[in-house]
Amino acid sequence: MLRPSLIVLSLALALSACSKGNKDSKESDQAKAAKALDKPLLVTEEDLQLIQNSALSSGPVITGSIQPERKADLRSELSTVVLQVLKENGETVKRGDLLVRLDDTSIRDSLHSAEEAARASAQTLEQAERQFQRLKTLRASGMTSTQLLEDAEMRRNNAQSDLVAARARSVQARQQLQRTEVRAPFDGVVSERKVSAGDTAQIGKELVKVIDPTSMRFEGLLSADKVNNVKIGQMVSFRVNGYGNQGFTGKVKRVDMAANATTRQVEVLVAFADSNPPRVSGLYAEGRIETGSTQTLMIKSTALLRDGDKAYAWRVRDGLLKKVSLIVGERDPRRGDFEVRSGLVNGDKVVRNPVSTLMDGQKVQMIASVASNVPTASAPAAAPVVDPASASAASASAAATTASTPPAGK
Repeated sequence: MLRPSLIVLSLALALSACSKGNKDSKESDQAKAAKALDKPLLVTEEDLQLIQNSALSSGPVITGSIQPERKADLRSELSTVVLQVLKENGETVKRGDLLVRLDDTSIRDSLHSAEEAARASAQTLEQAERQFQRLKTLRASGMTSTQLLEDAEMRRNNAQSDLVAARARSVQARQQLQRTEVRAPFDGVVSERKVSAGDTAQIGKELVKVIDPTSMRFEGLLSADKVNNVKIGQMVSFRVNGYGNQGFTGKVKRVDMAANATTRQVEVLVAFADSNPPRVSGLYAEGRIETGSTQTLMIKSTALLRDGDKAYAWRVRDGLLKKVSLIVGERDPRRGDFEVRSGLVNGDKVVRNPVSTLMDGQKVQMIASVASNVPTASAPAAAPVVDPASASAASASAAATTASTPPAGK
């Protein structure tokens, strides 16, 4: 069993060793930090953003969805059974393409009956006309009475009326027969199929919906207290859910004169100004109507660092890297840049895409961009910030590889 004095001595030696190890570790970290600060950070002009005054658009916010201007909700005009649905959701159609075929058995029977009635009425009218002409000739020679002539004329007129009615029923039956074939009213896409083969289609029942994807527009809602600031032709910048950070632009096409009775919001129609608008309807969209603009300092969203409610940026000045605190304001919906209210001045340069290895007070050395050294047809992307340590390691590895590779032919 160890004596108490030996135990105390052992604990003292262990604590001394731990403190010495921690001290050595701290000194090693400080030495590494000092060494890193001595190595310059290699950057190109493409790695930096020049802070300068830019136009910041302002105006009321508008929210809504992307909807087609040309759309058709095709409904049944007959009470019959659906025989066939020829198009599915998402399929493109041309004007006049057959979409749905309805049962036409009873309508064809009605059409045949009407046509036969019209044919019989035509024969009756022909006979009545011959009888009337015959009695008219006899009456002129005094061989028949006026009463018989008037009776023949009446029969001729009644037969003529029956023929007109029979032909009208025939036309109506033919129109009903045409309604059993539901066709596309314009070039577009089937957006929604409502029925399947075997369903009973009542009068007014929805069958299919067809939209024109080239006629998309932004149907947004605006707060009623902002209506006075909106005018037709004003530019609108907005984003569409499902298209990431891609921005779209448009112009105010129409402002409704009546507010919604429930929300008290006013609908605003925005026509796309882009050459390639979204082709999917119903997507949520949000943007801002540009009723005015001001000149202010702007910074790219990629150059901002967030830490809770605080914002920072890495500024490059006099060959040194400095982490500065910023006060940012509104975000420009067109480009996604932020307003700089404090922390930077006009002409400052900041790192466009900062990395986690940057250190406050580190030296900065400007180098030529890759695009200026490599004469290619298309300019490459901006070179990233170069870490000197990784660059030296890569050079040493390349040199070792060259030395270990034997010359050709040996």
